[in-house]
Amino acid sequence: MTVIIPESGFRARLRRATSGAAVFAIALGVCGIAATSAHAADKTDDAVVELHLSAGANGAVTPGLSTSASVTVQNGTGDALSTGHVVVELNRTALADRDAVADWFESEDADGAFDRIADDSTAAVNAGASATSSVPLPQELFADLAPGVYPLRAELTGASPGSGSEEDATATSVLVVSAVQRPQVAVLVPITATPQNGALLSIDELTELTAADGDLTAQLDGVSGTSAVLAIDPAIPAAIRVLGTSAPTSVTEWLDRLDALPNERFALQFGDADATTQAQADLPSLLAPTTLAPFLDPKNFQAPATPTPDATPSPTPTDGPVLPDDETLSVVDGAAPGILWPRGDVTTDDLADFRTYLGGTASTVLPSTSLSSGSSGHAAVGDADVLVTDAAASDALSTAANEPDATARSRSLAAANAYLFLSAQQSASPLIVGLDRDENRTADALRDAVTTADSPGVDLASVRAAPAAAASVDSDVDDDRSAALHRMLADEVTLGSFSTILSDPQLLLSPERIRILRTIGVGHSAAQFEKALRSHTDATQDTLAAVDIPQSSTIQLLSANADLPFSVRNDLPWPVNIVLYTRPSDPRLEVKPVTTAEIQARTTGRVKVPVSARVGSGELDLHLSLKSPTGVSIGQDQTVRVAVRAEWEGIGLAVFGSLIAILLVLGIVRTLRRQRKNRDEAPQDAETDAAANPADPSEDRQ
Repeated sequence: MTVIIPESGFRARLRRATSGAAVFAIALGVCGIAATSAHAADKTDDAVVELHLSAGANGAVTPGLSTSASVTVQNGTGDALSTGHVVVELNRTALADRDAVADWFESEDADGAFDRIADDSTAAVNAGASATSSVPLPQELFADLAPGVYPLRAELTGASPGSGSEEDATATSVLVVSAVQRPQVAVLVPITATPQNGALLSIDELTELTAADGDLTAQLDGVSGTSAVLAIDPAIPAAIRVLGTSAPTSVTEWLDRLDALPNERFALQFGDADATTQAQADLPSLLAPTTLAPFLDPKNFQAPATPTPDATPSPTPTDGPVLPDDETLSVVDGAAPGILWPRGDVTTDDLADFRTYLGGTASTVLPSTSLSSGSSGHAAVGDADVLVTDAAASDALSTAANEPDATARSRSLAAANAYLFLSAQQSASPLIVGLDRDENRTADALRDAVTTADSPGVDLASVRAAPAAAASVDSDVDDDRSAALHRMLADEVTLGSFSTILSDPQLLLSPERIRILRTIGVGHSAAQFEKALRSHTDATQDTLAAVDIPQSSTIQLLSANADLPFSVRNDLPWPVNIVLYTRPSDPRLEVKPVTTAEIQARTTGRVKVPVSARVGSGELDLHLSLKSPTGVSIGQDQTVRVAVRAEWEGIGLAVFGSLIAILLVLGIVRTLRRQRKNRDEAPQDAETDAAANPADPSEDRQ
């Protein structure tokens, strides 16, 4: 079976685990723009001192109000860090646009001069610990600042670990000065979970994910109490509902909690499959599970007995379990219809296909980098309705949501505020941000990311109500993914033929379709997609090779008539029905040509084939092939060498008969000798008895 390990918060861990300026470049290159971070001047030592800076409310300040800057020193060395001195500087030349913001975070260079606005001494920090200082920033510092985004930085000097040299470090952030309320933003949060085997989440996986410290619980904790718009993979409620009465309490409570949340929501495609890949593969409709029935166990859906109104109630028998249909199992309660959130590299034709898929009412969620205008909010590409997420702000908030360290993620939150401020200057319409697919976020990190941007009362309906800006898309078709999907669907057809060995072919085909959907998942990067595709291809080949005839050594046939046993291996988790075809290379051996059998799950069974030899001695071949009951070839054909020694049967019978005759003669002779001996010994025994017992004279007188 396929395994899609879900991707964790890699970027955040990479930035914390690696050292020096190299880690800073990698983290910023992957994340786009982040929150506060810093690195030591020593680029050769893995143990570093990091500096983190934030001001106001995640970078946002209001003119005329005093605020403060938070400076955190993290000592990653193995020695205690001495006291030092930190200086906070502000550049009073506003960053002109979004590109300037990106350049500032990446290069730490900006036009204009930096003014010292605060300084403070830092406390000594133990090895592996951190210390935070709050530096007051009076309102006079911002009196002459017009609304805008301003570079902010801090520098640590004078601190040294043990007897080593000084560890200077720098941190960069921004100050977002705005006299108006923050922009109106809707935040899209995907709710997803990937099973180990690529089909539905198992009961053990669901139990772990919905535990108090589980990843699915963290996702609900992170959005609870916010205005986030939830994009839910319907495979999650389906995996819970197929369990019926066997579902653990924590699992059903999680689903009840999800249904009870007031957040607006819409359904992703099953398994979070990518609609763009399907459109570019020219599929006439979106793929869906073939059926979820194989995952149902009727005993988990028994209707409760109905008591009779008699004085002594007795259960009234029911007609059996009523199994839910696929729509009931996979429905996302309260979901808004007609929304797709695919990969962003779409074409105009893809958008037209999306409308066809959803009956002409589709709204497609795309990042701003997919559109010519680059705007966020509501757009129209021809007749296609598009909900546009702010790509830069989404990247920054996704980085923050993936960062478990609250101090480290403050820089990403400040960057997101900067991008949203600049977007709001271009349009008064509500904006949208969409978080990356990530299943391993902490609740606190997700909540910080959502609450930094979301606005109560702003939903997709309010975004759609705003005028749609005309835009266009200019992306190329991803031939690699569309071709890969065609190959997987061709393999699915092959598996469909192969599955005729099963009493219910959907036992194999239903999980296979779900694995295809997950393989083309939206959250897969190019490298992850290639890995998932290889895993799926290997699993398909393993399945097709799971039933076959193992190679056999030469069979010695010592009788003219016998049943020859042939092995059939079944590695599938279900019993299979097979037909064994046997054909001899020499007509002097009569063989039953067709033999049917059932081979149990994960066993190697024996199929006995009656044969009759017309020749006393010789060697010949038996050609063996497996087919399904519908005539589909299964596995590889095999040839078995048979050495016929049928004359040995006559020889054996003659020898056996001779042995019996000899034994009979010996028995008769032995019996006769014993009888003769008994007759010879009888007179002697009589004389001996007479001598031993002479007659009494008194008896004669009487």
